[in-house]
Formats: sequence, C-alpha cells, structure tokens
Amino acid sequence: MSVRRLADQQPGSFAFTKASEKLVTFWLNKYPEAKKASAVIPMLWIAQKQEGWVSEPAIQHIAERLGMPRIRVYEVATFYTMFNLAPAGEHFVQLCGTTPCWLRGADDLKKVCEKRIGKKGVVSKDGKFSWNEVECLGACANAPMVQISNKDGDEYYEDLTAESLEAILDSLEAGKPVTPGPQNGRDCSAPEGEAKTLTDKSLYDGSAAKTIKLPNTAKAEA
Repeated sequence: MSVRRLADQQPGSFAFTKASEKLVTFWLNKYPEAKKASAVIPMLWIAQKQEGWVSEPAIQHIAERLGMPRIRVYEVATFYTMFNLAPAGEHFVQLCGTTPCWLRGADDLKKVCEKRIGKKGVVSKDGKFSWNEVECLGACANAPMVQISNKDGDEYYEDLTAESLEAILDSLEAGKPVTPGPQNGRDCSAPEGEAKTLTDKSLYDGSAAKTIKLPNTAKAEA
C-alpha cells in the first residue's frame, strides 16, 4: 500500500453540524464509556460525509471526543482508503481498475475522467467533480463500474461504456437525477438479453444425483 498523508492545506477548525451530532450520538450510545474508541470509524465517516473529506482538525476533534491519542485516529484514517485525506468534488468518482473491470473497458472510463475532470485526486475547476482509481468494489459481474459519492449517497453505476459514463457526468453537472445500477438495461446482474434459465428440473432438483458410499458411514448416502 502506498503512503497516505494529509493534505498540505488544512482548515483552521472543525465541528460537527447539528445533523452530524445526531449521528455521532447514535454511534457513541452503542458502546460503553470505556469502549467509546470503537466509534472511531463511524465518526470519521460522518466527518467525511459532512465535509467531503477528513481534515487534520477533524482527526484532532474526533481524538478528543473519544479520548484517543491523535496518532491512533490518524492511523485509522490513513489506513482505510475509503477516507479522503484531501478535498473532494461535489461528486466523487471512484473508478474500479481491478482485473475484471480492466478487461471490460476501465481504461476507456479513465480517459473520460481525465478529459472531463482532470488528474486523479484533483478537484475540477468548478468544484463539481474529483476522481480516483480504486481496487475491487465487489461488482465484478457488472464490470466496468464506478461508485459516485455525493450528498445523496454512495451509488454504483455499472455496465458502463465511455459514452454512458459521459452521459452520467453530463447529468450530474446539470443537476439532473441519474438512475444508479446497470446502465445497459439489464436487471442487476442478470444475463444480458432474454433470460437464460435451466428448463430441465433434473439439473437442479437433485433427482439426477447418484447414490454414493461416503467413508465411515453405515449406509450409502446421496
């Protein structure tokens, strides 16, 4: 894993908003006082959803709230790549570049991001977008794909082409809603085109199974 460091430019302070404080209270109430450090990951995530990234003042604030050394919170924030250590755009695009997505055209999606947004980790001039390449996001059956995080949530956009990703970015830039999930019309990870199901029940109901004799058993078992 490459070394991850905090951004050079940092805000002067950090505080949770009222809405964020409700979430913080929810998580802190899950743990006894002596174990409240267990809330460090949720609190870092709440800070990121509030600001778009995790700043040094946020790390310091969370450390004080949890009674932890700052270095311990820093270690967590820098270890997990889901935490942005520098400002992100309004829409943060995480592009999977692992083998299944790469084989299915992730390089074409990277070219779109480079053309539309700029270099990895850099916020676009209008502040709307930033992007990064990440490891597997667990949607290999729908490769290639991206996850886009914004105030509305963290959604997967799958079965992409360069053209469909361009269309998604166009819509987000214009403030138009975008439907997450597969972008080629298929249902979840179902086969493309018409359904391809097994019509011979013996292939899946067990009736074609042969009786075998298992070691150390009194009788044959199917």
